Amino acid sequence: MAKLKSPIAKNSRQDKLIPFLSVILGFAVGALIMLVSGFNSFAAYTRLLEGAGLFGNVRRLGGTLLNMTPLILTGLSVAFGMRTGLFNIGASGQMLMGGFGAVAVGILFELPKVIHLPLAVVTALILGALWGMVPGILKSKFNVHEVVVTIMMNWIAVWTVYYFVPLYIRGAFDTESATIRSTASLRTEWLSDLFNGSPVNLGLFIAIAAAIAVWWILEKTTFGYELKAVGLNKDAAKYAGIHVDRNIIFSMMISGALAGLAGATFYLGFTNNIKIGELPMLGFDGIAVALLGMNTPLGVVLSAFLFGFMNAGKGFMQAATGVPNELVQVIMAVIIFFSAATMLIRRWMNHLSKRKEKTQKNLEKGGAQ
Repeated sequence: MAKLKSPIAKNSRQDKLIPFLSVILGFAVGALIMLVSGFNSFAAYTRLLEGAGLFGNVRRLGGTLLNMTPLILTGLSVAFGMRTGLFNIGASGQMLMGGFGAVAVGILFELPKVIHLPLAVVTALILGALWGMVPGILKSKFNVHEVVVTIMMNWIAVWTVYYFVPLYIRGAFDTESATIRSTASLRTEWLSDLFNGSPVNLGLFIAIAAAIAVWWILEKTTFGYELKAVGLNKDAAKYAGIHVDRNIIFSMMISGALAGLAGATFYLGFTNNIKIGELPMLGFDGIAVALLGMNTPLGVVLSAFLFGFMNAGKGFMQAATGVPNELVQVIMAVIIFFSAATMLIRRWMNHLSKRKEKTQKNLEKGGAQ
């Protein structure tokens, strides 16, 4: 008889199951911590979901969508780099520079909204791409590791903004810029009314469109195939006639452009101005989003939604049950830990698969006798 194989033993299926197992294990650990601390985990999780608007509150659901919007883009930024063999840890700096460019255009120019808003968004995209191009050039030409360069570029971005904001677009205080003009804002009355006054904005559609574009580039184009080939094996790609150096630069530029768009959605749709001396942590959260999403566009969107509703609902959970907000961060950290420990989970799944096969064989032998 042919050897029976459990579907769970297949790596492709395991890759799809691992993120869901990571989430389940993360929430299980969180429930255990609540139990030990004297809290009702069922009530806490119920309030968490209620606070995120998942029980029908449209305004709170808008808050979840608002939180997930920049996370989709920073997650895509990191995921795109990883799919092409690069670890872009500079999404925060690229996001900051993109946001700075968008805010500057939103303040300095007085134009109709149909021109002003696209100009601000495109400026963010271009500045993010240029900020990503620097580590791409250094990687391709001098083999300087992109992790080192992107970390340094994060802080160069912080001090660049620190210098230029008070000089050219100063607001009421030296520590922040002026407020952008309404014609450069991503907020729209019809979308706000749809979500009962929530500040959810057009950035959500930009993020979804970016996810579709990344999927199309990576899965449906020769350009995307070449980028992935360079990431998998530079020597083999070069032997096949692929321009390795150029593709490394393009990959970092696209990754930076996505982070720049995250800056546009955050500073044009959420804050409406920019503060100096602050590096947006959403860029680092994008690493966790990409990791949990297995570096796929759909996975990134789902992962960003998870992080978005947890961030949106944690305040309501604390107010209703007394469970501290920090516990949500613990749950998210545990989820990322299990997602990162894919080899451990895969080994456990393979062990279960072997035990299942052994049990089936014993049952077959018993039946034959």
